[in-house]
Amino acid sequence: MRKYLSIAFALLLLVAAAPLLGACHTTAGAGEDLSAAGHAMTNSADRHTP
Repeated sequence: MRKYLSIAFALLLLVAAAPLLGACHTTAGAGEDLSAAGHAMTNSADRHTP
């Protein structure tokens, strides 16, 4: 009985972790977009500084 419980728990853990691991690419893409926007603002400020 304990063996089946540990297998069920492991499967539940894998199923629960799948969406979190899939979201890594989305989060990384959003971070890159925010970084690019920050660099654009910095470059614009540097160009318009007297």
